[in-house]
Amino acid sequence: MTALQSSAPALRPHPAMAGAHILVVDDDRRIRSLLSRYLTGEGYLVSAAANAREASEQLRDLVFDLIVLDVMMPGENGTEFAARLRASDEPLRSAPILMLTALAETPHRVAGLEAGVDDYLAKPFDPRELSLRIASILRRSQRPAAPASRAYFGDFAFDPASGELLRGEALIPLTTRECDMLRQLIEHKGDIVSRETLARRGARLTATERSVDVEIGRLRRKIETDPRAPRLLLTIRGQGYRLILDPPRLQPSASRGPL
Repeated sequence: MTALQSSAPALRPHPAMAGAHILVVDDDRRIRSLLSRYLTGEGYLVSAAANAREASEQLRDLVFDLIVLDVMMPGENGTEFAARLRASDEPLRSAPILMLTALAETPHRVAGLEAGVDDYLAKPFDPRELSLRIASILRRSQRPAAPASRAYFGDFAFDPASGELLRGEALIPLTTRECDMLRQLIEHKGDIVSRETLARRGARLTATERSVDVEIGRLRRKIETDPRAPRLLLTIRGQGYRLILDPPRLQPSASRGPL
């Protein structure tokens, strides 16, 4: 019996996420079919591709809310494909990606994180965990309409609620893992955050401290003038990382009234 044939009850997506369009990319026809049927049963709209070339063709015509991507595929593998998407223009650059891999060793997980995937799940997996991870990615990738207080550091402003990172008026694309990282650092208000704390953010018990180092490196390439000599996201030897925040700024008001 495969993991997707588990008799466990399905976890229905939140109504706000029902109908999200997911692209499943896997060269194994049986796995592709099982994933498509399962996710359709969960209330998602599902398309499928057998390889990176087919996926690229679909991505030229459609915008997907999430890509479920296998690593081991002939031709361009999943890690290479994810890296290519991250180097593309929007909306491909920030398309959420959940990577599926039978390669559970740390180097393969690290390679996926370096390519910019949002999360990874090792095969075989329980369908309930797949549902939870998909729902988590979709929830974090949604942008709430209500504005939240921004955090400022250097030339950047970050909105913890929407996950938007701005440099002036320019939007800097972030993966959901990078959003999580910034939120955790900002919640500590400039204090040192241990690598262990960052590894376990959002109840990610499968994350490793090595994964945190990789994600920090990716984030530095987006916010530091020279990532090798960081001035905003600092390494505190033997303790963890620290984000240097500006003092809080007054939020604009619709009407201040008479002074």
